[in-house]
Amino acid sequence: MIVATTPHTENPLLRGDGFPPFDQIQVSHVEPAVTQLLQELSQALETLEQSLTPTWDGLVEPLERLGDRLGWTWGIISHLTGVKNSPELRQAYERVQPQVVEFYTRMGQSRPIYEGFKAIAASPEFKEMTPARQRIVTAAIRNAEHSGVSLSGEAKERFNAIQLELAELSTQFSNNLLDATKAFRLKLTQPEEVAGLPPSLLALAAQTARQDGEETATPAQGPWHITLDFPSFGPFMQYSQRRDLREQVYRAYISRASSGEWDNRPILERILALRLEEATLLGFETYAELSLASKMADSVASVETLLEELRQASYAAAARELEELQAFAAAQGAPEAKELQHWDIAYWAERQREALFAFNDEELRPYFPLPQVLEGLFSLVQRLFGVTVVAADGQAPVWHPDVRFFAILDENNLTIAHFYLDPYSRPAEKRGGAWMDDCLGRAKYRYQGEWRTRLPVAYLVCNQTPPVDGQPSLMTFAEVETLFHEFGHGLHHMLTQVDEAGAAGINNVEWDAVELPSQFMENWCYHRPTLFGMARHYETGEPLPEHYYEKLVAARTYRAGSALLRQLHFSLLDLELHHRYRPDGNETPQQVRDRLAQTTTILPPLPEDAFLCSFGHIFAGGYAAGYYSYLWAEVLSADAFAAFEEVGLENEAAIRALGRRYRDTVLALGGSRPPMEVFKAFRGREPMTAPLLRHRGLL
Repeated sequence: MIVATTPHTENPLLRGDGFPPFDQIQVSHVEPAVTQLLQELSQALETLEQSLTPTWDGLVEPLERLGDRLGWTWGIISHLTGVKNSPELRQAYERVQPQVVEFYTRMGQSRPIYEGFKAIAASPEFKEMTPARQRIVTAAIRNAEHSGVSLSGEAKERFNAIQLELAELSTQFSNNLLDATKAFRLKLTQPEEVAGLPPSLLALAAQTARQDGEETATPAQGPWHITLDFPSFGPFMQYSQRRDLREQVYRAYISRASSGEWDNRPILERILALRLEEATLLGFETYAELSLASKMADSVASVETLLEELRQASYAAAARELEELQAFAAAQGAPEAKELQHWDIAYWAERQREALFAFNDEELRPYFPLPQVLEGLFSLVQRLFGVTVVAADGQAPVWHPDVRFFAILDENNLTIAHFYLDPYSRPAEKRGGAWMDDCLGRAKYRYQGEWRTRLPVAYLVCNQTPPVDGQPSLMTFAEVETLFHEFGHGLHHMLTQVDEAGAAGINNVEWDAVELPSQFMENWCYHRPTLFGMARHYETGEPLPEHYYEKLVAARTYRAGSALLRQLHFSLLDLELHHRYRPDGNETPQQVRDRLAQTTTILPPLPEDAFLCSFGHIFAGGYAAGYYSYLWAEVLSADAFAAFEEVGLENEAAIRALGRRYRDTVLALGGSRPPMEVFKAFRGREPMTAPLLRHRGLL
């Protein structure tokens, strides 16, 4: 799918198709590749504008090829900034990013192309098109309007300047957070300082110390380095018996990127102001209204109605959970029990969970080595969807020795997709969290007169505990759920049957429906055959004892009110900042958060809690005025999984049949149809909230 350009033999970033040549790419390739490519594509765009005919073949296909060509190169560079960050790459990225943003803006604001799409929509050809093609044309018109195609003069100049500045601010926000996270170290040298810490964390902390130059560090003798990276921070807060050290680490965590050279406060305030201005230029009252114009939810009001329904279901439960936790801590003789602080919650919640269910996260780790978890995941996917995942290491270059490469085969053993898996935390160069991104999208295209299908390729990135001291990566159950979640996104991308690139996989899927396949997969972590298919002790091969399974299922709804209220706090805060907050108003973003916290938190945030400075989802990701999507889509995913519960989770034949239907609808149709239509094609009706509340134990 290559735009006709001059042959590129020198620069691997100009190859333009196939698997990315990660083994050849150097930082020095970035600037010359992007500069040359944009020159060629600008000429190609001008030629298209002058010669286009308003038909699918005369406009949509050549435009798609043009965008695809830039997407291949820029996608690789963007991916590497997330997984292989360095000062040199960062500088190169920041130097070329403005040119890329300018080109995308220029393409989005092309009047001839916009008029061409409108002509297609008004033509007899449009009525004959498949639903996928119709949706692509309709989305192109809407996207052009949201890109400022109707603006002119000063308004257009201002809009374009905003796009440029927003892209730079988003990158800066992300870099500040990465730098602030990796800058912190708590060095522990005395046995009493590591009291309560499990062997897995001691091993990780000693390994981190060795990487920091403490060559003799061992899990038994130390020294131990605790970081703010989640595989270190999370277990430390759960297990450290030193309340003073928990407080120190907690305060460092919540104040990341909120002062000094990495201060994100002015950046996020500027982002909010620019987004409001952008929305106003496009004729919207608020940025939230602009955001929802391309989503499944029809209005801010309908989103807030759902969130309020869930808030009422969770607030009282969360308040009760805190009282129960205080009572539990008091019964253990904890002097802090009457006034538990934020740095006490994870610690005492883990003790309470141990007492209620007689197990902790650490006990389960030996039963979840990554290779076995993958085996269990792939076995489930084979049973449900009839596809086979096979190792394909060595068939494509990778960016780090830990990265795996896999192929997906259909029922006839034909390869239908590939994916990379980058599982482990690398705080020095890799941003936190977990994500799926598309490397190559499925597309059918003409090549030398023949039709060919390009297979989809996905990036699956996690930040789980790395292998330590010769052991495999031993996963917490939460890390298992995260892997299943990201693989659900991957399946959505990889099992699409749509041949039009603009609607294949996750393309053109409304943002608040895109979490359905990922959250759906998490439910299978509690499915008995699936769990026992992967949970075996990494040394003895012994299967997970039965009592652990029963406790895991029982513990699933432990502190469910608190967990749901936390998500609602983030969702409502995001909406409020993008719908009612005004830069020239009488509240700062922090004050907006403090006000909302009164009804969405039980324990108010500390004065120095600068959560917004690390809220990368909305300030450096794609979730601005869309964080509610997690809960909106969870309504869909819980109801979709309820269909499997209704036929009986032990009924293998029924599960397989339903799995194929799910594959043929939710996974196969991608963005070719509206998400409600796709959901109803699978479920036979519109979604209901009851399954979500039932799964969370709140009914």
